[in-house]
Parts: sequence; C-alpha cells; structure tokens
Amino acid sequence: MTFPSPLTQLSRSESNSPIDAALSARLATIEARFAAELHSDLDCVNELIGHVEQYRGKMLRPMLTVLSSMCLEVRDATFAPRVDLLATVLEMVHMSTLVHDDVLDEADIRRRGATINRLQGNEAAVMLGDYLISHAYHLCCNLGADVAKAVAATTNTVCEGELLQLSRRGDWDLSARTYFEIVKRKTAALTAACCAVPVMLTEANGSASREALRTYGEKVGIAFQIVDDVLDLVGDEDVVGKSLGRDLAKGKLTLPLILWLEGLASADGTAYERGRSALTEAAAGGDAADLREQVRASAAIELAYDRAGVLIADAKATLVDALPSSEARARMEQLADATLARRR
Repeated sequence: MTFPSPLTQLSRSESNSPIDAALSARLATIEARFAAELHSDLDCVNELIGHVEQYRGKMLRPMLTVLSSMCLEVRDATFAPRVDLLATVLEMVHMSTLVHDDVLDEADIRRRGATINRLQGNEAAVMLGDYLISHAYHLCCNLGADVAKAVAATTNTVCEGELLQLSRRGDWDLSARTYFEIVKRKTAALTAACCAVPVMLTEANGSASREALRTYGEKVGIAFQIVDDVLDLVGDEDVVGKSLGRDLAKGKLTLPLILWLEGLASADGTAYERGRSALTEAAAGGDAADLREQVRASAAIELAYDRAGVLIADAKATLVDALPSSEARARMEQLADATLARRR
C-alpha cells in the first residue's frame, strides 16, 4: 500500500485490503452524517455549512477514531455505528476550532479557499463555530453521559490551551516547556480523545489499551502541531493550502523560532538580541521574509522535525507494546509516519 500524498491518500486509499475498504466506507459514512446533522431549514445557515465542508481535508481525527476502534477487535454489531457517531462528534468539535482559529488569526485562506470570516465577517464565523460545537454536544448525548463528559472535558482543555497561547503572545522568552504545554492542550488533547474515547464504548472501559491509545494520540497530535508550525513559518501557501505566517504576525512563538533563538543565544549574545528585534519587527507588521530565510538557513527546522520524529517513534512504540499485531495497528503506525511526512 502506498501513499503518494500523506494522510489524504491514507483516507482515500484504493487498496483492495478489507481494512482499507472498510475505513474508506466508514469515513464516507461520517462525512454524510456530518452534513445531515447540520442541515438547517434556513438557507443562510446551509450556505455557511456548505462552505465549511470545504475545510475538511486530511480527516485525521475521524481516521484516528475509527482505526483505534478497529484495534480493539470488538465483535458487537452496535460498536462500529457508535464509533462512527463519536467520530462525527469529534470532527464537529475540530471544525468549530478551525472556524474560530481563523477569526483569532485573521486568516483569509483555508483549504485553498476563502475562510468564513473573510466571506461573511467575524460575527458569522463566531456564530458558525458555536453552531458546530452545539450540534456536536446534541449528537454526543446519544452516546451516554460518560462519553459526553469526556468530550466536554476535552473541549475545555482545547480552550484552555488557546487561552494560554493568547496570554503569551509577544513573549519572546517563551520556553519550549510552555510551548509543549500549549500544544498538548490545544491540539493533542483532541487527537488523544479520538484514540482513547472509543474504548469507553466497550466493556473494556478503563483498560490498559485506552491509556496506550491516549498516549499514542497525544504524541501524534503534538508532532502534527510541530509540523504545522514549521509549515506556517517556511511552507509554500499554494502547497499547504491555507494562510501562512499567521503565528509570527500574531506574536506566537512556536518551536522552530524557540530553537532558532536558542541557537543564536548559544553562539552570540548580540546575534540573539538582533533575532529578538527581528521577531518584534515582524510581529509589528514588518517584512518577515528575511527572518524566515534566517530560520530556514539555521538548524532550527531540522531540529524541530527531529523533535517531532522522536514523538512519532514513541507513539508507534506505545502501540506495539500495548496492542496485539493487526492490520489496524499497522495503519495507525503508517498514519503516524504520514503526519511527519507532511513536509514533503
């Protein structure tokens, strides 16, 4: 099985393998349920929902949810439909964060198209994000109180991560430790939930499998965000398909910039101060092209990918140690590798 374009091809595989055919069919079911659940009797709402459907790309979170459930090898015929419902809920939560993030970042492009805030303004975008999250919880009620509480707790953690990041805008002394705390909450909490919460739909609730899957999801989520932060700084907007350079413009210090500053500090105190000044100027609206070239020419980008690579290796090792060998586990290992390969 080959994946010419990581993640997206993994979800749209043309392999004849039964598990890949099942995954593709279930992702299609999740997409259809997503659209059906959000349909309104108001045309203005349906227009916005139709546009936000274009935000969907890699389907990472539904893939994590479905593949994690497959690793459990549950025979109950009601299990898969309930997992697919959970995946729909978690995708709605994710989509709501994308709509709100575009407002926070003043982004114009998402999935190579205009963002909701660019098309309809911030007010419509905020309300649409709220509409998505409220529908997610309405749908989640069908999965029981414990699952609903787990999803709600995850969403609270995501919001805490965003608030922590907002509180540290313009902080050029942000430590790697604080960066990872932000990412663990705002990004990895949701990917961890996608992997762990399916276990709550089985009789094995609270098992070692749940913790292993949670750890895998968290590490993959952190690695995903590191790669995203690198691409925001030095990626090609036409390739990545969304507005880039927003982190720097909003005064967000991400891992590649933290590593770049650390490299300057270890080499020359004067160079470090010049680096801080360049960050301040870029965040204030100055030309950031030279700064990006300096970061690209340094070791910071590869060091950031190395950190992500360690997380991916740890994530895969966690699965191998805790779960029996299966085709589903193999796909999860491939998905982890594809997350890192997004630089290509």
